[in-house]
Parts: sequence; C-alpha cells; structure tokens
Amino acid sequence: MKKKTTIGLIQTKVFENQNKNLENSIKKIKNAARRNAKIICLPELFLSPYFCQTENHSKFKLAEKIPGPITNIFCNLAKELSVILMISLFEKKTSGFYHNTSIVINENGKIVSKYRKMHIPDDPGYYEKFYFTPGDLGFKSINTNHGKIGSLVCWDQWFPEAARLTALKGAEILFYPTAIGWHPKERKKFGNSQLNAWITMQRSHAIANGVFVAAINRIGLEKVKNKKIQFWGNSMIIDPSGNIIKQSKSNKEEILICDIDFRKVENTRQHWPFLRDRRIDYYKGLLKNPEDA
Repeated sequence: MKKKTTIGLIQTKVFENQNKNLENSIKKIKNAARRNAKIICLPELFLSPYFCQTENHSKFKLAEKIPGPITNIFCNLAKELSVILMISLFEKKTSGFYHNTSIVINENGKIVSKYRKMHIPDDPGYYEKFYFTPGDLGFKSINTNHGKIGSLVCWDQWFPEAARLTALKGAEILFYPTAIGWHPKERKKFGNSQLNAWITMQRSHAIANGVFVAAINRIGLEKVKNKKIQFWGNSMIIDPSGNIIKQSKSNKEEILICDIDFRKVENTRQHWPFLRDRRIDYYKGLLKNPEDA
C-alpha cells in the first residue's frame, strides 16, 4: 500500500441531456488524470438533473443494470487512463427494485466494489423514497493500489454511524458523492446555517474517525416542474484533524486535485485515540430508538 496518493473531485453542472453530461464528465475525468489524480470521484447521480424533486414514474427509465452500458463506458475509461473511478448511478437491481448506487472501478477497468445508499431521505424536493430501496450491502471499505477507500452517498453524510462503520472496516478516505443545495425561497434566511451545518458534519466525521473526507457536490439551479434546488457546490477535502485542505466555490465547475498523505491517519489516531477509547460494551443503546435506549 502506497503512503501517498492524489485524488480528484469533479464538481460539475448537470444538464438536461444525458449524453452532454456523459461527455462533460469524461472530459473532466481525463483532465484530472492529466493532473495526476489516481482516484477520481463524481457527484451523486451526475448523469441527469436531480429527478427526485418530484415523484414521477417516467423517471424510472433512467435506471440501468450494473454492469451495463454506462458502467462499461467508465470501466473502459478507467483502464485507458489507469485510474480508479468512483461513479454514482441509478441502479435497476430487478423489476420493481431500484437503488442509489456508488461503484468503484479499478485501474484495470474492473468493478471492485458496489455500495447502495443506506439512508434514503423523504423531504420537500428530495423524494428519494419514491425511487430508491434502502441499501442492502452494508457499509464497505475497499483496498486499492492507491489507498483504502469507502463510499457513502449524500444523505448518509449526516449519520455518524455510517462514517464510523466505514472507517472501522479500514477506509482511510471517506468519499461522499452528493447532490445537496438550497431551496431558493429559504436561502436568504437559512442558507448560511444550512451550508455551515453540512460542512461541520463532514469535518466532524474526519475528526471522530481520524480519516480524510472528500465530499463531491454539483452546482447550478435545477428546475423540475415548479420545483427548484440551487445546488451549493463547495466540494471539499478534509484531513484527519478536521482541516479543510481544498474547497471549491459554490457557483462554478471545478476539478479539485489534492495530495493525500496516509501517514496523517496513523499520526492523528495516535494523538487523538478516539477509536481506542470507545466503550462498545455500553453502546447497545444505539440499536434502539430514542426513549427506548
């Protein structure tokens, strides 16, 4: 296992045309690879506008099997560029079962990990329970030639349990492909508070687990019928001490390239031994609902 690697986060605008999104993502992946990124991650469901703003049965046609035509494109690309790709897709598991899925493709073009989003939101403008079955594969860490990595997806990033379990499985970088933003009518009153809460949560995962955290978001105003979300970008990479070492803007496409020194994981955990001092013998209450614990 190498002591250092370079990661690339693709913060992108999403267009109505899937082929345009595909071409845009491939172009940016190639750009990141030229800049020496070895692990490259794209935002959540980057091939289409965020359709979960409404409940619409016609959107199920966007889903496909894994492996399938889209994954074949990215498998060939990973092999061509000799990079690791982390891709977020709308997966059709079988008739009537769909997942929000993140895959890891290694530099040989092989799918080496599949993670299905575990926490599925159901909020105004985020009607994901209509589309996605909760994940059934558990939390995962995958050993690659460029580091031990784990993928979680968007709403997962608000749950400390998800980050902790992925870190305990060995992940030293937690990747969060994301689609999150403001409802335009709320932005003036709540915008700063919402964004700061999101950033604080990502920093807390890094600190509590002594890992790097990479959150990858999209940008732009996306409209579905009379619904709107202004995606807030701010993709970022956080070190094991909770320092933001790279961060993008809220309103532009960017490729964040960042060198990762895995020795910081061990060093941080030696100085802040949160994993050592856990009291797992008294944590059974976490398996219960509030007031029952």
